[in-house]
Amino acid sequence: MRIVVKLGSSSVTGADGAISHDTLLSIASQIAAIRLSGHAPVIVSSGAIAAGLHTLGIIDKRPSDLSILQAISAVGQSRLMDAYNRALGEYGLIAGQVLLTPLDFINRQQYLHARETLETLLGFNVIPVVNENDAVADDEIRFGDNDRIAALVANLISADLLVLLTDQIGVYTSDPRLDAAASLVEEIDEFSEVLKEAAGGPGTERGSGGMASKLQAASIASWSGVDVLIASATRESVLVEACDRKPGLGTYISKRQIRLSARKLWIAFANPAVGRVYVDNGARSAIVEHSKSLLSVGVHSFEGSFLEDDPVEICDLAGNVIAKGLARVSAEDLPLALKPNISGAQGSSSILIHRDDLVVLV
Repeated sequence: MRIVVKLGSSSVTGADGAISHDTLLSIASQIAAIRLSGHAPVIVSSGAIAAGLHTLGIIDKRPSDLSILQAISAVGQSRLMDAYNRALGEYGLIAGQVLLTPLDFINRQQYLHARETLETLLGFNVIPVVNENDAVADDEIRFGDNDRIAALVANLISADLLVLLTDQIGVYTSDPRLDAAASLVEEIDEFSEVLKEAAGGPGTERGSGGMASKLQAASIASWSGVDVLIASATRESVLVEACDRKPGLGTYISKRQIRLSARKLWIAFANPAVGRVYVDNGARSAIVEHSKSLLSVGVHSFEGSFLEDDPVEICDLAGNVIAKGLARVSAEDLPLALKPNISGAQGSSSILIHRDDLVVLV
């Protein structure tokens, strides 16, 4: 079984912001144990910026300036990998650093190169340690947290299980830091907006994710045909028990029965939408129920400054996102394509988003 293990900044660092070698040794021992059982693990780890902040003595407040964060990440990334090298080395394992950016998932050729690199590392019995390349990532196109990267990596290597380790036991009905009556949700079948709101925001000052980010990552993974477990990083033998699918570990999210192809997953989740198209009920039915392309005749209105081949969200008249796809017409040219609809004149309806470039999300 292939398993992707994601650790957040709050899990790999201590209260003082320094890398927790005890935590990494515990994870390394579990990685070694599941390797002996025949599983192939990949680690996705945050912590470079947190480690850099501690090394540089910046303890009062996390900077917001991108260039400063990039420099801090460059300082911390080498220390993070050194810690993983030492921890995994204690158990005779070799770590291999892989730094990714959204472009590695957006560009098809880079996507294939990233997959080949990870496959080759696994073939050498190396433990890949993946992180976002914060030192060079542009603020306009970066993930900002590693939860989504972990989900996309799970798809990239056709993983069987994604384990998102955090500082909480799992997903609660409300924020347990604020509500003493909050209870653990052991299984999630559908991602309701109420559940997403209950997850709250970022968990710590050092981290950039939070439970809401993990739920989004879990949704991506489930669309990829990957089971997900959200559990506590401090639980002893959590990875060994996760591979055995032991109940009561945290929150399980089962994979969807219909798995998206890598390209469809890329369209749906890897590339942020730059516009919206609102469709009438007839177009909604054609897209959702009959897997048809989006035609200009079904478009009510649109917003955003998208170009041809840019990703756009397709919404019903109530504003609910029902699908996402790649536009065949730019926002500048779209009014001309919609002109017969607006004037009421009869004319041929052009394809705005082809069904091959469209992912239904409801």
